[in-house]
Amino acid sequence: MENKPNNTIYINNLNEKIKKEELKKSLYAIFSQFGQIIEIVALKTLKMRGQAFVIFKEIQSATNALRSMQGFPFYDKPMRIQYSNKDSDIVAKLKGTFVERPKKEKRKAEDKPKSSKSAKTGVVAGVVPMQGGMPGMAMMSGMPAMGQPGMVGMMPGTMPGMAMMPPQEIPPNKILFLNNLPEETTDTMLSMLFNQFDGFKEVRLVPGRKDIAFVEFLTDPQAAVAKDALQGFKITPTNAMKITFAKK
Repeated sequence: MENKPNNTIYINNLNEKIKKEELKKSLYAIFSQFGQIIEIVALKTLKMRGQAFVIFKEIQSATNALRSMQGFPFYDKPMRIQYSNKDSDIVAKLKGTFVERPKKEKRKAEDKPKSSKSAKTGVVAGVVPMQGGMPGMAMMSGMPAMGQPGMVGMMPGTMPGMAMMPPQEIPPNKILFLNNLPEETTDTMLSMLFNQFDGFKEVRLVPGRKDIAFVEFLTDPQAAVAKDALQGFKITPTNAMKITFAKK
């Protein structure tokens, strides 16, 4: 029996080798196109490995994400997506339906002085960091800005006037030029974004420049479709990707 549509989608069959923070950033990168994400929960406990929850502000966003990304190859494994069997705590609080769970008896033992030592030396990975807004996103938005204002997208050695060349002056071709990328962008993250378009060939990062990249397609029209679809796409809440055709 399928769960009824709600704000939260449950994803499994995820690659267990991917580090938690990278996993959350990559999930945000590919799912934020469907709507505002409130939170992403990805734990590395034995029970929850290879699984994650993506919580959207709107149910329609969750529905579109489920339909569009079902079976999408994510780190070489097809994602299996379904609605969560119940609202997440954060959504329940927004709806006013949240009921606090009774504390487990064993937690009384954790309040004793002897538990303080374990608290200092044995932090459970993935539990505490999940509190408060978009996990991992605060760190991402607080990263140092790439380059100086007005310099984004300028290749070393070019004049300021050249950087301001209107995109329409560059004839269409099969290679796209991406700029205004966040510092934590990886080729894997970009590949997952552009791989959903026909003709995708490869992503090429520029050594020493984390804010720009090139994406190549098999044909000019295929590159144009991807360019139009992902223009302004936000890999992080503060970085809207800018795409033009690359100069030949």
